[in-house]
Amino acid sequence: LADPIAIERLNLMNMAKLSIKGLIESALNLGRTLDSDYAPLQQFFVVMEHCLKHGLKTKKTFLGQNKSFWGALELVEKLTPEAGEITASVKDLPGLKTPLGRGRAWLRLALMQKKLSDYMKTIINRKDLLSEFYEPNALMMEEEGAVIAGLLVGLNVIDANLCMKGEDLDSQVGVIDFSMYLKDGGHSSKSAEGDGQITAILDQKNYVEELNRHLSTSVNALQAKVDALEKSNTKLTEELAVANNRIITLQEDVERVKEESSYHLESRKVIDGQVLGETRKQLKEETLLRLDVEKELEVQIGMKQEMELSMKMLEKDICEKQDALVELRQQLDDLRTINQQLSHKSQSADASSKQKSEVIARLEEKINQMSGTVKQLETR
Repeated sequence: LADPIAIERLNLMNMAKLSIKGLIESALNLGRTLDSDYAPLQQFFVVMEHCLKHGLKTKKTFLGQNKSFWGALELVEKLTPEAGEITASVKDLPGLKTPLGRGRAWLRLALMQKKLSDYMKTIINRKDLLSEFYEPNALMMEEEGAVIAGLLVGLNVIDANLCMKGEDLDSQVGVIDFSMYLKDGGHSSKSAEGDGQITAILDQKNYVEELNRHLSTSVNALQAKVDALEKSNTKLTEELAVANNRIITLQEDVERVKEESSYHLESRKVIDGQVLGETRKQLKEETLLRLDVEKELEVQIGMKQEMELSMKMLEKDICEKQDALVELRQQLDDLRTINQQLSHKSQSADASSKQKSEVIARLEEKINQMSGTVKQLETR
């Protein structure tokens, strides 16, 4: 069994083809700017609304469930900054209270600017962003969406001037009028012929637009080059004027320098003669002074050599005296040691002599006593 969702997409794509084809054909036959009351244009917006609503995800809000394609259309502003003007205009329109009304107004403004096809291609190419708003099998997520976006290019041949201030876009009920697309066989042949004419016109229109784009690009590039060359020329002109002024100033400086140079040359000759005489005199004086200094230097060198020799002899004498002093100190230490020994011996001898004197004294005393005894004995 065929997929019913795929059949819905195919039906909507065919309805979009018929709607776009009928709108272009009738608009070319009409030959004037379309307004909001033009029935084929109204039906085109109804069909586009059904295409954009197909497979929308339900958004839950505090007021209940809501299904609106306005969120998907707002993506265009993020992907194409120039679309921000349309979005801002829609938000500024008085009387629009619902996302559905803003979406309908956006479609009308994009058609008037002949940007509807470009904007639709922009969002269809970003299915990663569209997946937030559409189910995977929605028309905008499948090949049929890309086909419809390509068909919308043909609408650039028509001009529309749609006034939305008095139009109730919030509460309109979009119903497709199939009677506009059900024609008899005779009309089919005329329609086929008209289709050929429309196709030829569209081809010519697309060629002209493409050529116009290339020409616009070339003109912009050339204009940029012209602007750059004008700026460069202006800058070079200013630099040339500055350079000319500088050249004139330099020429004046050269003339002045030449005059000053000739004057200074004459003055310099006189000054050089005086300076040369003074220099020679000063050179002679400096030569004599140098000779005196050299002689004095030789004398100083001789004195220095004698002084060095005396210093060496003095150092040698000091070394010899230091050696003699060391020997004398050694001898002195030896004498001190001997003296101490003699002193100890002398002290010992004195003590012995004292003892002997005492013994002699005692012996003399005994002798005296014995002499007295002898005398006494003799006396008896």
